[in-house]
Amino acid sequence: MNWFALSGRQWGRMTKFFSLFCLCLVLVISCTPRQQTTTPTSSATNSPSGDGRITVGTTLKPRTLDPADAYELASLGLVFNMSDRLYTYEPGSTVIQPQLATALPKVSQDGLTYTIPLRQGVLFHDGTAFNAKAMEFSIQRFIENKGKPSFLLADTIASVKATGDYELTIQLKKPFAAFPSLLAFSGVCAVSPTAYELGAGKFKPDTFVGTGPYKLAQYGTDSLRFDVFDKYWGEKPKNQGINVQIQTSPVNLFNAFRTGAVDVAYQSLQPDQIKSLEAGAKKGDWQGITSQGSVVTFMALNRNQEPLDKLEVRQAVATIIDRQLLNQRALFGQAEPLYSLIPTTFDVSQPIFKEKYGDANFDKAKQLLTAAGFSPENPAKVQIWYPASSATRSLAAQTLKAIAEQNLGGILQFEVSTVEGATFYKDISKGVYPAALVDWYPDFLDPDNYVQPFLACQKGSVAKGCEEGGSQTQGSFYYNQAVNKLIDQQRQEQNPATRQKLFTEIQTQLSTDIPYIPLWQSKDYVFAQKGVSSVQLDPSQILVYKSIVKGQ
Repeated sequence: MNWFALSGRQWGRMTKFFSLFCLCLVLVISCTPRQQTTTPTSSATNSPSGDGRITVGTTLKPRTLDPADAYELASLGLVFNMSDRLYTYEPGSTVIQPQLATALPKVSQDGLTYTIPLRQGVLFHDGTAFNAKAMEFSIQRFIENKGKPSFLLADTIASVKATGDYELTIQLKKPFAAFPSLLAFSGVCAVSPTAYELGAGKFKPDTFVGTGPYKLAQYGTDSLRFDVFDKYWGEKPKNQGINVQIQTSPVNLFNAFRTGAVDVAYQSLQPDQIKSLEAGAKKGDWQGITSQGSVVTFMALNRNQEPLDKLEVRQAVATIIDRQLLNQRALFGQAEPLYSLIPTTFDVSQPIFKEKYGDANFDKAKQLLTAAGFSPENPAKVQIWYPASSATRSLAAQTLKAIAEQNLGGILQFEVSTVEGATFYKDISKGVYPAALVDWYPDFLDPDNYVQPFLACQKGSVAKGCEEGGSQTQGSFYYNQAVNKLIDQQRQEQNPATRQKLFTEIQTQLSTDIPYIPLWQSKDYVFAQKGVSSVQLDPSQILVYKSIVKGQ
């Protein structure tokens, strides 16, 4: 999913030309017969007016509904709405609150043992009673069936046991302060022990049996039907059920919403479509709902590639970034400038790059490059790579190239290159790319997930950089033993104030060494018809179905 990625355009006459070209392209695509909206006619997705059901339109096609194998937003969003987890997020925040648990975990002094009290009187969709044994089974299955997200718990949990009818005890391999956030991951939900099996690869992709407010009534290739679970333990949904329409393209989703075929449209619309729908919302044609996103986009700088092996060059690149211009030209303002790898979703985020480098500081960049031995006759040349499927990162790369051309007198030159997505993600960890534009979709909502995967390195040296670890997989090959220690410390620290200080130190070191340059964080956009209310997003980008209501 690359629709959040940022990019830029040539300006002046090139801007006008390119804008007209894009407009024509959109019109051509919109009018191509094979892309006409195909609204399913089955009763699963179209219901009589006034029956209280909500029709949700999306382009996200789920690969599986098995929570032990669900790792993409398309699948996780559906699992989320049919399930309960031990913990979830308070509406509109990243603060953890109990769901199937009745309180936050009791943590042992060494940070390794988590004791969790569980809710009583809960039933699965098949009538099986929920208890500690069922939750033990669910977590063991998540790990042992070895699905795509299994590493999240497999790398962390040593054992999980029901130590009472309604008490669960989890032993960790090593202390991890963000562990409750892992337990809020959509896939770590309770599933019925009578409906699922333990064992590697034993998945059920076409069904779901959990404890959530909806049960799966129908699962088709282009539609799903969720019915209200009448024995749900918690607050019942405000609606009478959900019909999910899976559109084949953003154009079809856009058209389906504009014609009223869907009540709510979410994921994934293109920036120009969002702009158009926002304009309609301002006129009162429908509603536009915006929330702060958790996806970040950054530039990875490979410290093993010339000329980025020189700190002055990395500093120069950091000083010339014009985040406001990138946002305006590539995303129509549909993002927020970002000055740390940790987004402003978290209170530990510090705008370190803004304080240290600012934006568009071209004189400073020239000084740094000159000090490093570069000149217009001997320019610093940097290749910027991105996956071909990302139109916004393409625009970002072109904008960055134009910024350098127009403002640096040839002393720094960007060369833009693209490659097919699968190759990009495979080769970035091999050190192929000097610089790369990367999107990051967090696995769980804790600042650790924006730090450890990028800066940690298990094996490396100052001379060679990272040979094995997070920074190697993300393409920077950054190695700093002091940062490794800070990361380990924050992972063990239970005191929020102390942990915040550690994150400040990590971010400060990031701005000093510059293995990455943060560019922007996403905004999320949902559109709803008039008369539809209580549309909200979970902090993990998921549309919450049970609160949506219409006709009230």
